[in-house]
Amino acid sequence: MQNSEKTELPFLAGVNGTGEPVFESLEVELLPDFPHHARIMKSPLLTRNIAAGDTIKLINPDTAEYELVSRSGNLCVRVFAKDDLSKLEQTLTSEIEKLGGSLDRQTERALVYSIHVSIGFQIIEQRLENAFRDYPGCVWYYGNVYDPEDGITPLEWWLDFDSQD
Repeated sequence: MQNSEKTELPFLAGVNGTGEPVFESLEVELLPDFPHHARIMKSPLLTRNIAAGDTIKLINPDTAEYELVSRSGNLCVRVFAKDDLSKLEQTLTSEIEKLGGSLDRQTERALVYSIHVSIGFQIIEQRLENAFRDYPGCVWYYGNVYDPEDGITPLEWWLDFDSQD
């Protein structure tokens, strides 16, 4: 087995108000035993349908085209606020870490967590809602649970993980 190489690649995160594509740079680990494959190192802030640990096949990195090959089982949880999130981050990160999750990205007004789906949606959502009680200006979303096209249809990829129990 060869040593893996880490690099940053652009991922399509959406389009701006004028219809131009917006890209997010994500750190990936190139998988030398699998040409043109990489593992996502941290869950993204804006890019939908992927999370930390997922494996992708690079179709055309220059145009940010990739194919999802396999899921790690991690949920991508994105938190947004109009104001500074530092106080919420302290509370929420502690709760997420108790469940085996991690803080992958932090900006002044955004946080991104990875947490394995085996913890259960109900438990994760309960922890999030409890932490948010004192922060009414904050919202959270799953980044890889709903169809990126319509934003409401569950992808149900986690059912494959449920059947592995």
